[in-house]
Amino acid sequence: MVPKIHKRGTRTIGLLYYLYGPGKAEEHIDPHLVASWDHAAPDPGRDPAVTYKQLQELLDQPLANLHESERPTKHVWHLSVRNAPTDRTLSDQEWGDVARRMVAAAGIDDPEQGSGCRWVAVRHADDHIHILATLVREDGYRPDLDFDAVRVQAEARLLEKELGLRQLNPGDGTAAQRPTSAERHKADRMGRERTPREELRETVRRAAAGVASEEEFFERLGASGVLVRKRVAPSGDLLGYTVALPGDLNKDGEPIFYPGSKLAADLSLPRIRERWSDRRQDEPIVEPVAASGPAQARRRASAAVWQAILVMDGTDDAATAAYIAAAGEILDALAKTSAAHTRRELRDAAFAFERASRSHVRAERGHDRALRQAARDLVYSGPALGRGEDGATTAMVIDAVFFLVTVAGHWHAKKAHAQQAAAAHLAAEHLRTAYRAAAAQPMGVLAVRGRSLALPVLRRQVLRVREALPPALAERVLAEAGWAALATTLADAEAAGYDATTLLADAAARRELGSAESVSDVLVWRLRRAADLPADAQTMPLPDGATASSGPTGPKAENPAAKGTQRRRR
Repeated sequence: MVPKIHKRGTRTIGLLYYLYGPGKAEEHIDPHLVASWDHAAPDPGRDPAVTYKQLQELLDQPLANLHESERPTKHVWHLSVRNAPTDRTLSDQEWGDVARRMVAAAGIDDPEQGSGCRWVAVRHADDHIHILATLVREDGYRPDLDFDAVRVQAEARLLEKELGLRQLNPGDGTAAQRPTSAERHKADRMGRERTPREELRETVRRAAAGVASEEEFFERLGASGVLVRKRVAPSGDLLGYTVALPGDLNKDGEPIFYPGSKLAADLSLPRIRERWSDRRQDEPIVEPVAASGPAQARRRASAAVWQAILVMDGTDDAATAAYIAAAGEILDALAKTSAAHTRRELRDAAFAFERASRSHVRAERGHDRALRQAARDLVYSGPALGRGEDGATTAMVIDAVFFLVTVAGHWHAKKAHAQQAAAAHLAAEHLRTAYRAAAAQPMGVLAVRGRSLALPVLRRQVLRVREALPPALAERVLAEAGWAALATTLADAEAAGYDATTLLADAAARRELGSAESVSDVLVWRLRRAADLPADAQTMPLPDGATASSGPTGPKAENPAAKGTQRRRR
């Protein structure tokens, strides 16, 4: 249940015409009252003899008792209350009870406090109602509406439980402004998947990912195709900016501009400047590793992400908030440079995690330098191909970012940041899907090579797994579909001169693996990154003891993991 307090107005009759009218897209059906201040207000929706003017005059009657100078400039209070699409349809009586609870919670009309303001609740759809109130009582008293939004949100959480509706997480005032219903309807008419406000927020976030200066930010913003206006003080100092989508026009045919602060609190110019505020004036900007290409940028990003994961548990809240905010920049950069088969899920992950990147814990910039540089490298390395080393390192970095997002969700949950924790969980689910798409080809190649290993080599890797990992984890790994790919990676690390057993033990100990869908997949990417092995093993020579003739179309190799299990059972 989502209650939303709209801007206060000056014309009761205008709002009544809208509530009882057909709507902007003919979406209003059977408008009628479900509740009112005196339980007996006339209803223009059900009584043809009643006019909107009559209802308006009754609602505004307390204003007539005041001298013109005493009347509030904006006396119309407007609250909409909407249920989720998956919720059951409430009856008129239930919606009436909801309306009475809401006006009492807001301080508009509480029966326990005596006579309150005049109000009506109009229903013109199955899933929501609108409450209109006049902000003057008959005795001239004006209600105390401080924190009315907080109070109606709290009441909504209680109503959800009582009415058996979907229970939403309580907010903390740090969420970005939701699109208005008018913005949503306009987006539908224009055939847009998201409203201009949401598209602009996503565009500005991507432009800010990893930027190192104000000039770079505005250069990227201009290159993104949006319209940009800078707000300059008489002194010449830059105060802020506004952005608009080409083609998004008002009734006068002019572009509709949004200030950065209205897109999200952390997109105001002062907050964006904070991202590089820890850099000294004389300190040179670290140039991105564009020349090394997307694969190297993804490797560096994966290393930076894992380093952040390792230190987050032991650092303070301000530093953790900085890591989480920078994780959002990594996601924005990945979404911007991703290949077609992962682009949608990475974009949705970044869109969801945007909510998790803000809380009342203020980020202490400086701790996030490595992550922000990694985001910068990703942006300047250019779009990655969906195959070869680019595609494989994409899987590697998505795997790492999944764990960072999971850690962020756990931190928010501990802090009782319910909305942020839920957003991180949703982002992690999108990352799971993106990982599957990115990893299918490179993991398939590794698995083919693993099935080409000679039996003695496979047995050596099985012993290595059982020596390096706890027993339960070792048996889980050996039973997974990704075991063949891990066997290949261990053999590759051994061929490269590493102590593969020690390397595996270290990889498993670096972070919990309980949230991993495939432990062997996670270990593959950790090992290949730590040993600097090519992520795409397509062109690597077969490890010693492998036979090129065996494989998925050749003779099936004996499974030494299964055989070892059978021996123990006997």
